[in-house]
Amino acid sequence: MEYEFHWNIVFQKMPQLLNGAFVTLHVSVLSMLIGIVLAVLLAIAKMSDSRKYSLPATVWVEIARNTPALFQIYMAYFGLGAFGIHLSPYVAVLSALVFVNAGYLTETFRGGFQSIPKTQYSASKSLGMSSIQVYRYIILPQMFRRIYHPMTNQFVWSILMSSLGILVGMNELSGETQRLQSLSFRTLEFFMVAAVMYFVITRFVLLSASLLSQKLFKGDI
Repeated sequence: MEYEFHWNIVFQKMPQLLNGAFVTLHVSVLSMLIGIVLAVLLAIAKMSDSRKYSLPATVWVEIARNTPALFQIYMAYFGLGAFGIHLSPYVAVLSALVFVNAGYLTETFRGGFQSIPKTQYSASKSLGMSSIQVYRYIILPQMFRRIYHPMTNQFVWSILMSSLGILVGMNELSGETQRLQSLSFRTLEFFMVAAVMYFVITRFVLLSASLLSQKLFKGDI
């Protein structure tokens, strides 16, 4: 029995799919921005000689890197709900992605920090710079330059993993696709279009990141 495609139904619902794609990008970008800030702090804490700082950072990283992202989303949405803390699907997915992004990026950043000679820190301090100034003007720019591509890959991971939001009722691209196909029963058409949209989004992100790296780093990375 031959399957008959009905693409016109999908094209009629394209505005809703595009809105879902916007939610996907929004939660992915925001989770990366927050995750980067936390990862910098966690990486510095993990390299600290004081267990008061290194132990909590290590626990965060180990949990984030050794449990599924789906587990984090379920814990944020259902787990916290058991204690009377009820998050919206968007906030639950955002919180989970931030937690995981920060965990993975912490190790990436730590490697970036350790690749910078310690003599640069000592030399900067000898010039009268404060620790904050050393990190802001000397250490962080070099670190971000060295881990730029792994950070881009993490962003792509965030975009794709945001699709797990479908399991807690979030209307990102996958959730909106599921909702629309359930109304029209054109499952194959809707999910094929959604797959193409994910591909276009990720390729656009990678191309934009490549062009941005050439502008920021003059094509050296």
